[in-house]
Parts: sequence; structure tokens; C-alpha cells
Amino acid sequence: MAMGTEGKSHIDIVERTSRLGWAKHFNVTEERLRKAVSMVGTRVTSVAAFLHRPGS
Repeated sequence: MAMGTEGKSHIDIVERTSRLGWAKHFNVTEERLRKAVSMVGTRVTSVAAFLHRPGS
């Protein structure tokens, strides 16, 4: 996992370093990560499910 994402249950969308790490982890842009968090919240499992859902 990238930049300290291992073992985390929630995404810190405010901290840029964290946001970049999670974007890299999910292989998405920061904007796409922000959209996912705004749609489903900060829980890693919810964001992962949203990002891997067709048409999301």
C-alpha cells in the first residue's frame, strides 16, 4: 500500500499527503477520490466499493 495507507480504516481527505497516498493506492485522481468520499464517506471499504463499481 502507498504512503501509510496500510491498516487505516478511514481516509483523511483534508491532509494532502494522505489524499495523494490514497489516490495512488486506488489508482485514481485526487478529484475522483474526493468525489468518492463525498458520495460514500471516508471509510476505506466504502470508498473502495464505490471506486470499483461500474459507472461510478
